[in-house]
Amino acid sequence: FFHMLAARRFLGGAKFLSACRFYSAGASKCLVLAEHNNEKLNTVTLNAVTAAQQISSDVSVLVLGSNCQSVVDEISSVEGVSNVLYNDQEAFNRLLPESVSPVLEQCQKEQNFTHILAPATANGKNILPRFGAVADVQPISDVTKIESENTFVRPIYAGNALSTVESEDKIKVITIRPTSFDAAKNGSNKASTTKIEYSVSQKMSTWKSEELAKSERPELTAAKVIVSGGRGMKSGDNFSMLESLADTLGGAVGATRAAVDDGMVPNDMQIGQTGKVVAPELYIAVGISGAIQHIAGMKESKVIVAINKDEEAPFFQIADYGLVGDLFTVIPELTEKLAKRKQ
Repeated sequence: FFHMLAARRFLGGAKFLSACRFYSAGASKCLVLAEHNNEKLNTVTLNAVTAAQQISSDVSVLVLGSNCQSVVDEISSVEGVSNVLYNDQEAFNRLLPESVSPVLEQCQKEQNFTHILAPATANGKNILPRFGAVADVQPISDVTKIESENTFVRPIYAGNALSTVESEDKIKVITIRPTSFDAAKNGSNKASTTKIEYSVSQKMSTWKSEELAKSERPELTAAKVIVSGGRGMKSGDNFSMLESLADTLGGAVGATRAAVDDGMVPNDMQIGQTGKVVAPELYIAVGISGAIQHIAGMKESKVIVAINKDEEAPFFQIADYGLVGDLFTVIPELTEKLAKRKQ
């Protein structure tokens, strides 16, 4: 009922750039805004540190949080970090741009940083534009490659083209696409730590609450295996098949924007240009036609598998392996056989 398709991937995989260095004559200083949950560092910060190391040998990291000493200790041992600036108070339990931007201003004025970097996550995209507006500089978003201390590459047109941007601003404000850079390694390094004094005013905005979907599966951006479903899943109930397959592989479950818009799954599962950008070791696309907006969020996956009953589905053009067949027959059978192999 199905047959295999050999497919050529036209979009290149991730190109990790940790070995390149573009140090200037000694003027550059980088500050990376750390992302964390007050207990543990988010690995995307390590990717941003690697990007900063390509610009300068003088890399500082700013940690703002509440009861976050463990995060300070963790980042101070990362190779290539020369200094850790931190402020620990309840007001930073959640990072709001109205609270964080003034701290970035203070750090930049006191230490004359030439580059301010953050991962291109919801936090980074929320905070750095506000700082850029105050500093009167143009932020450069979603950078995938460092050409020099003032020249950067970023995707445009949903990843169909790459734009090389040269900035003449005195302060370069940059968000880094984490999947394009290796994570900096924890080592025997012991960077200096400096507590900065700052009184936070939260008159403009305050954090009220959040509702998080709890799951034992890995978070999408950190998962090594992702099984994603599209409109071909037909209903949210059918995503249970993908959950079973993901659990067998120790992976996470994602979805396309079409599946989210149709109400099948919540939007925190969305992968793509307007969702999360991922680069797992294995990406299994089930019932996904291959809209460019979705491909933009997962094209750097190491191995891509497409399962679709439509042999002409565009997704097969970028897949390393293609399986043509009815997903409602293929997925249960695949899950069963993989489960037997694990026994």
